[in-house]
Amino acid sequence: MQKFGLVGFPLGHSYSKEFFQKKFEELGLKDHSYELFPMEYLKEFPALWLNHTDLVGVNVTVPHKEKVVRFLDHQDLSVIKVGAANVILKRNGKLYGHNTDYPAFKESLKKWIGNFKGEALILGSGGSSKAVAVALEELNIGSYQVSRRKTKGDYTYDQLYKQPDILQRFQLIINATPLGMHPNDDSLPSIPYKHLTKKHYLFDLVYNPEETAFMRKGMEFGAKVKNGLEMLKLQAERSWDIWTKN
Repeated sequence: MQKFGLVGFPLGHSYSKEFFQKKFEELGLKDHSYELFPMEYLKEFPALWLNHTDLVGVNVTVPHKEKVVRFLDHQDLSVIKVGAANVILKRNGKLYGHNTDYPAFKESLKKWIGNFKGEALILGSGGSSKAVAVALEELNIGSYQVSRRKTKGDYTYDQLYKQPDILQRFQLIINATPLGMHPNDDSLPSIPYKHLTKKHYLFDLVYNPEETAFMRKGMEFGAKVKNGLEMLKLQAERSWDIWTKN
C-alpha cells in the first residue's frame, strides 16, 4: 500500500481526498490511498511518519505551511523562495519539501487576467500570501500585503477604511486568508467593499464554497471574481508529479 495524505487543521473544507481518490480510480491504483491527518499542533508531525511507515507524501495546508519547513531535510528552490512548503515527499528516510502553491496560483491568475498591468493587494500574511507574492513578482506585478498589524504587512485593514482611495490604486485584490472557508461560509475579509468598481479583479484562494462571501460582495459592486478551485487542482497535479517522478 502506498499512502498519501493532507496535514492541517481543520480539514473539513478540503477537496484533496476526493481529488486524489478519483485520480487513483482513474489510474487503476487500488493499492493507493489518501487520508486526512488533522493536526492542530505540529509537535505531532514526526510521529505521523513513525505511525504510518507506508506514507509516501503529504500535502500541507493551513496553518502549518510555514512552520513545517523546520522538519524538512531538503528544501526545493520553491520552498526557499516562499518560505513555506505545501508538499512533502519521503524518500530514503528523508523529507523533501516543495511549494506548488505559487506556480499553481501564477498559472491560474495568468489564465484569468492575462498580462495584467497594475499592482495587487494581498489580504493576509501567512504562507499562502507569501506564495502569492512570489508568483506576482515573477509576473512583474507589484504587490502589497494587508494584515491586522502593521508589523506583518504594508497596510492594516483599519487603514483601508480610513483611506479608501487605497483600493482605487489596486485593481487586483487577492484573499489569501482562510476567511470564508467552509463551514464559516459567511465570513470575509474586512475591507471597504463599497469602493470596489467594475475595474477590480478579486481572486479568492478559498475554493469551498465555490462562491465565497468575498466574491459575492465584490460582484455586488461590479468586480470580476475567481475562486481557488483551479489553483487547487493545478497544485494537486504538481504534488502528484513530485510524489511519483522523483
